[in-house]
Amino acid sequence: MNKTHLGHTARKRFGQNFLNDTFVIEQIVDAINPQDGENLVEIGPGLGALTDPVCERVNALTVVELDRDLAKRLRHHPFHGSKLTIIEQDALTVDFNELAKPGAPLRVFGNLPYNISTPIMFHLFSHAGSIADMHFMLQKEVVNRLAAAPGNKNYGRLSVMAQYYCKVQPVLNVPPGAFVPPPKVESAVVRLTPHPAPVVEVTDVKMLERVCTMAFNQRRKTIRNSLKDCIDETQLEALGLDATRRAETLSLEDFATIANWVSKHDSTED
Repeated sequence: MNKTHLGHTARKRFGQNFLNDTFVIEQIVDAINPQDGENLVEIGPGLGALTDPVCERVNALTVVELDRDLAKRLRHHPFHGSKLTIIEQDALTVDFNELAKPGAPLRVFGNLPYNISTPIMFHLFSHAGSIADMHFMLQKEVVNRLAAAPGNKNYGRLSVMAQYYCKVQPVLNVPPGAFVPPPKVESAVVRLTPHPAPVVEVTDVKMLERVCTMAFNQRRKTIRNSLKDCIDETQLEALGLDATRRAETLSLEDFATIANWVSKHDSTED
């Protein structure tokens, strides 16, 4: 399998797969709909599959690129180099709040490395107040999990947490043949729009995540058993929740109710 595209060899440790289908690229850029003057940030620009057509529509773009060779290549881009602000570091270490400007929240997009896409999204969720929207290419399975509703087999911790922070909208499916080298999985693009105000009241977001993790780590068990270390059956029933339900049947509101109760009564240290 040829892993070289436009003179650059894909590096497995960076999870590199380069998008090269012009029709798919056009669909993604149309979905992002970048406008001049917006505060645009691309994560993992790679060989510029999205960078180039976005730069054709706008005069300024910030890119976050960990690969030194690709960052250098972008810096010396013959057409768009002057439009780019290049942040040469791991996206997981970037303080995205610092990139936001008054009246100019971030519009973030990118073809995320699939091996670290979930940690990157959680990192961005922690900066949600500075972000207008996000468009990401991800494994189709991950997009399905992000968008899943209670009762769906794909519904889990990622669904609950993503939907706590954002409105989730799948945009389009992308076949493996749209990349060099082709990944072994189907891909999809998702739009994540942070809620302007919380859709549920949560006392401690870390507790919400902790409760979700406990519940979904034992998803076949009833919540009476999976959550027994933080709340008992009597307390669940007092909150109006059937203790014989399983995690995948609980809504975001249900998880918030449990997490808020645990926050109020839990005296243990994390």
